[in-house]
Amino acid sequence: MLTSKHSISAAKPLLERYFWPLLALIWLAATGLDRLWLHLDQRLPAWDQADYLNSALDHGRALGLVAGGSWQGWQPLLDLSPKIPPLASLLNGTVLAIAGDHPDQAAWTLSLWFGLLLLVVALWGRELMGAGLGLGAALLCCLMPLLAELRVDYVLEIPVCASCTWALWLLGRWLKGGKWLQALAAAGAIAAALLIKQSALLVLLLPVLWVSLSALWLGGPRRLQLLAAMALVLALLLPWLQHNLVTTLGGTQRATLESAAREGDPNASSLAGWLWYPKRLPALVGELPLFGGIAGLLIATWRRPVAKKWFWLSGCLAAGALLTVLSPNKDPRYLAPLLPLLALVLARGWLALPLPLLGLGLVVAGGLTASTRARAIERQGTPPEPLEAIVRYLQAQKPMAARTLIVVPSTGSLNQHNVSYYGRRAGGQLVGRQLGNNPAQIPAALASAEQLLLGTGFQGSVGTEAQVFSDSIRKSGLFKLEQSWPKPWGGTFELWQRKQTAPKAKGFADRFPLLAAGLAEGPKGLAPLFDAIGVQHQLDGHRSYQVQVRQQALTELRRDPNNQQALWSLALLGVLQNRALEAEQWFARLEQLEPQNPWPPAYRAVVLNAAWQPWRAKAVADAGQKRRANPVLEGLADLSGALAGEIWRLGELQKSLPKAVQTVEQQLAN
Repeated sequence: MLTSKHSISAAKPLLERYFWPLLALIWLAATGLDRLWLHLDQRLPAWDQADYLNSALDHGRALGLVAGGSWQGWQPLLDLSPKIPPLASLLNGTVLAIAGDHPDQAAWTLSLWFGLLLLVVALWGRELMGAGLGLGAALLCCLMPLLAELRVDYVLEIPVCASCTWALWLLGRWLKGGKWLQALAAAGAIAAALLIKQSALLVLLLPVLWVSLSALWLGGPRRLQLLAAMALVLALLLPWLQHNLVTTLGGTQRATLESAAREGDPNASSLAGWLWYPKRLPALVGELPLFGGIAGLLIATWRRPVAKKWFWLSGCLAAGALLTVLSPNKDPRYLAPLLPLLALVLARGWLALPLPLLGLGLVVAGGLTASTRARAIERQGTPPEPLEAIVRYLQAQKPMAARTLIVVPSTGSLNQHNVSYYGRRAGGQLVGRQLGNNPAQIPAALASAEQLLLGTGFQGSVGTEAQVFSDSIRKSGLFKLEQSWPKPWGGTFELWQRKQTAPKAKGFADRFPLLAAGLAEGPKGLAPLFDAIGVQHQLDGHRSYQVQVRQQALTELRRDPNNQQALWSLALLGVLQNRALEAEQWFARLEQLEPQNPWPPAYRAVVLNAAWQPWRAKAVADAGQKRRANPVLEGLADLSGALAGEIWRLGELQKSLPKAVQTVEQQLAN
């Protein structure tokens, strides 16, 4: 029997010669299977998938590439990514504009991202041990069940996998070579990964620290390269991060800490937290690729010690695994960026096996992956819910009108997100928004809603309150049942339209100035304000009231430059539209008109900090505190001073910040 050592040695020249055609063949085979899956799969995009499709559509429109949009400038473009960085959506939107806006057409972007992943893995493997390792690792990436699933799942994990692997490979080349071009290329790749999703930090943080400390230790040109690389990363990240810092921090907290608590994920202080990912690894990697690769690694290590050139890859894999386990939120998708690195390691093991066993293993692994997909399609025999029929009916009434459909049910096949996506395809302006989980929303819906989609039977992820909400709509006498569609699992979807004889829907623009003026009373004015705005943004998905509010306020200011109600309206609009410096100007006008009111300078300090101007925020808070002592202003002054670099104020902050928080809580309670 031929050993792998002799057989692979004989095949090396052939693999090197046909490296690029073989790599292209691997990608084409995987892409062909993915397109077949998408053709056979009848599922509609669920919550996350539709959300990312909407983001791609938004960015394609903002670039002027997709029907229904046009280029409006950089600020409106950055507005579209308040929580998740924009790079993937920008590229996905471009592909959507070329390939088409059907979800299956939009999924071509996943094939392109996966092509980048295979390219990087193959080049990294070729660099470590020749073309055989590179092609073998690329093939293993195609066979791993988790990556196979993500290749047809419109989420960001395949882009994160590709960008993180690319960044780590280039970072390792810089660590080894120490050249300027390598440093800048690695910096660009790191910035690209972080501009796709913040979770890339789990994979990149420790390797970046490793290389940075090495550069500082070695000195010379490396230190200058490190500074240039850091400057490039910051220059690429700052436009988005500065514009969306507050919403990004809030979204990250909800996606990690709050989500982990809500789902009951075990943390790293328990054994269950450490074992959460290892227990799932065989299913995510595939038992045969995993255990076959481990067996081969044992053989390879017994024959020859691990070479130093493998230390970087092994270190990156271990560092990423450590931070992924320590992260409080657990999900198999978070392990995905480590699988390409694991594929390189396992491919080394597979190449140590006898050639017949190697071939048999790859055939069986491929068969298992194909059979898993076939069984998944069999389980989807039930036709999808009638989303497209509902949207076609609504679009036939007013094809291009900007409208909002209130969607009460929330299932994987029909929810507010995929209603929005299908409603905005081909330049449409129909968006879906959800109400019904809170009985307090009923009065606003009765007063202002125009069209609602209710359901009978299984309602999905919504609570029992949704039934109370739906019954209120049906029994109100304000709406009529216009059309219904049967659901595959029993029950119906019902479209309810506001009657022409019902009282006209109340305009929120008339209520807005009074709500905004409530900010003058401090935090106790915030709760009713944001409760009302939260419901309104569901009732009016296009937020059309904001144009009317601005026009009315500017008109009032032309009549009376000191009209405080108009100034509060414009200041609040600036906050809601993420225009911190614009809001600051209106708060400054209010501060001049109400010098003894502590809240205009407090709000002004908050928005200045959000605009990354803590030195100005400190001056505003200090001046306001001198005019009228207030615990909130004192806390903001110390916080702003600390952010501005006055480290000595950290001690004062430990005392003033709790008092400020207590004051806000007391006002909210009252």
